[in-house]
Amino acid sequence: MKAIVTAPVCALRAAPARESTLVDEALYGMVVELLEQAAPGWYRVRTHYRYEGFVCGESLLLGDETASAWEAQPKKVIRNKNFCDVLSAPKVQGWILTTLPRGGIVCVVGQPSGGWQQVRLADGRTGFLPESILAEYYTAPLSSDEGILRQALVDVAMLYRGTHYRWGGKSPMGIDCSGLVSMAYMLCGILIYRDADIREGFPIRKIPIEAVKPGDLLFFPGHVAMYIGHGRYCHSTGKVGDNGFAVNSLIPSDADYREDLREKLTQVGTYF
Repeated sequence: MKAIVTAPVCALRAAPARESTLVDEALYGMVVELLEQAAPGWYRVRTHYRYEGFVCGESLLLGDETASAWEAQPKKVIRNKNFCDVLSAPKVQGWILTTLPRGGIVCVVGQPSGGWQQVRLADGRTGFLPESILAEYYTAPLSSDEGILRQALVDVAMLYRGTHYRWGGKSPMGIDCSGLVSMAYMLCGILIYRDADIREGFPIRKIPIEAVKPGDLLFFPGHVAMYIGHGRYCHSTGKVGDNGFAVNSLIPSDADYREDLREKLTQVGTYF
């Protein structure tokens, strides 16, 4: 059976309990596969990017037909702000139906008008968002041009500047290293492995460090970053003093060079 995520940020946990470790987050409008009912009110689910965890049923709208109908509708994604209110009317004075994070998915109704886009939520309610906050919902790479796609990956990753570190996080409320790079790729229409590793069956392959270009991934033990060019990379780190999104350098003479990471660089991966 399938289900639609109806919580703005839906926790995937290591065990079917609220006190369990966060391993990932699914975002509003994503469709997940229910693998089993693991405990009363809890399901083990698999996301569309093939990651698994335990979810409280309160965050899901269950039903194959409902999920299929949702998947068939035209969609857009919250991209250009960290969060966005879905309002009852196309004006800032409308009351708030819900608040969605970057990466949340909505169905669009008709064409934008006066800078507003009418949208439909998973439960059937309709509301309005500023059109400028929305972006295309890509299920395939947004461009076949390598240069355009590489720049898009970097641009999306940089949108998470200012986000604090959260183990298992994948939203502007908090994000971890693999959450950052996997969301950057996902918002550009590419699904990569959720954790800090190159995994067979996903579209990242190993290349030598000398071949690295913007948008490629740098792997360290238990950590991953995105190369952004000119010897620099962005990542989400739990290091004291950074505590979240940071930009560092691979060049020893730079002030933000991190020797502890450069010496432990294990592999470089590319989609291209």
